[in-house]
Amino acid sequence: MVSVDYLVIGSGIAGLTFAIKIAEKFHDKTVLMVTKSDEEESNTKYAQGGVAIVLDTNKDSFDKHIRDTQTAGDGLCEASVVEMVVKEGPKRLQNLIQWGIDFDRNVKGNLNLGKEGGHSEFRIVHYKDITGYEIENTLLKRAYQLANVTILSHHFAIDLITEHHLQIMNPEHISCYGAYVLNQKTGNIKTIKAGSTILATGGIGRVYGHTTNPAIATGDGIAMAYRAKARISDMEFVQFHPTALYSLEEGQSFLISEAVRGFGAYLRNKNGDRFMLDYHERAELASRDIVSRSIDNELKKTGDEYVYLDCTHLDMKKFKAHFPNIYEKCAVLHIDIAKDWIPVVPASHYLCGGIVVDTDGKTSINNLFACGECSRTGLHGANRLASNSLLEALVYAHNIYEYLQVNPTSPGAISIPDWNDKGTRVSKEHIVITHNLKKLQALMRDYIGIVRSNHRLLQAAKHLNLMYKEIEEFYNGAKVNTALCELRNMINVAHLIINQSLDRKENKGGYFNMDNQ
Repeated sequence: MVSVDYLVIGSGIAGLTFAIKIAEKFHDKTVLMVTKSDEEESNTKYAQGGVAIVLDTNKDSFDKHIRDTQTAGDGLCEASVVEMVVKEGPKRLQNLIQWGIDFDRNVKGNLNLGKEGGHSEFRIVHYKDITGYEIENTLLKRAYQLANVTILSHHFAIDLITEHHLQIMNPEHISCYGAYVLNQKTGNIKTIKAGSTILATGGIGRVYGHTTNPAIATGDGIAMAYRAKARISDMEFVQFHPTALYSLEEGQSFLISEAVRGFGAYLRNKNGDRFMLDYHERAELASRDIVSRSIDNELKKTGDEYVYLDCTHLDMKKFKAHFPNIYEKCAVLHIDIAKDWIPVVPASHYLCGGIVVDTDGKTSINNLFACGECSRTGLHGANRLASNSLLEALVYAHNIYEYLQVNPTSPGAISIPDWNDKGTRVSKEHIVITHNLKKLQALMRDYIGIVRSNHRLLQAAKHLNLMYKEIEEFYNGAKVNTALCELRNMINVAHLIINQSLDRKENKGGYFNMDNQ
């Protein structure tokens, strides 16, 4: 058994920010980060746009950013949370700059601010069109400089350790004592005891198959917290990014940033019509839920598989400077942005709900915290405003750090049993996993997509229940592996999305049910 002060599960902006801050403050405290892939692989790495922060107080204001966030959230944002996050933004930006992140600046040396859909002003701090990549690499470098931070890559968290594993029945309050973690290279399962456990495990995009998220986004933290009986909320609010580059291939879709529409690009159907003018007064700059649903409606009307993003009227020199990665990707696919329209389609992108936390990042389970996309803070409401996610991750990682400064925890003397896999065997039936994964992803895309209905939701629940029973039986008899655990987690996540969709009787933001009209 390994005993640490802080166990951080996940290595994106949320997990790294907390780890760096707590390790810098307490040199005698141990921080262990576990991540199931290479340490730099996270949703953060693929964030193109940037961080939404009010800096130009002549044209912008906290009130405007608050109003834009609440408008996107369609009345379901928690006002006090929105105000807190927005006003903390400039301070948290300073942390990133101090750690060495090189954001784009204009000729005067001031930060070059971008504008994205849903924003009324220019307030997106960015590094070209690979902001997340720059943040991830810089934070990792800083974490490696800290002697009391250990990062274990290719280690998969299987389950949180609670009273259930200690055979304490019906505890008055559930507490987290750490996690069981699989070393993916050796197959050994480590028992990690921790004073505090921080879930920073990212999103759920792979549940849908076609997603802008990397393959690791399987909702592991949310599923583990759900099985541990933490409160989970707002799972019906899955955000679909309007403009993923169309591809026939399954897996991660290449994102065409919201900032490209903020830069002036138009959405057109195959006839060349700029159809967003028919759907919303802000046209291409409407919030993501509106743009995604509008594209979905256009595709259903025409039977086409994609619409187009037209950049041909834009200044190409400036475009290449702002979006070099997007320009290069299109060029590789023989799309000349100066002459050709880019084929785009909505793809699963971001989860607005998740593990319920308070403003200190505390979950409903003692000594368990969550931040980043796996958490539900109340900031996003029914639909996230573009580039608010990195801001939220920074603020809540800081808040957890602040809380644990004043309220320290320790691993304690409690004895934790090792992982028990007696009676299990190494399964040779990997086809069971791959078959059910494809079934699950097709089910979610076809039945639980941008536009839903009660009939499809109920049918999906029936199909999912059969899948759940098959995989649980398989899991109970097999030695665990990453693919099996990920599938089990995605089935848990799908269950939450379906059931919380059925519970919602009013269309809001990213949730639209035909039967609620």
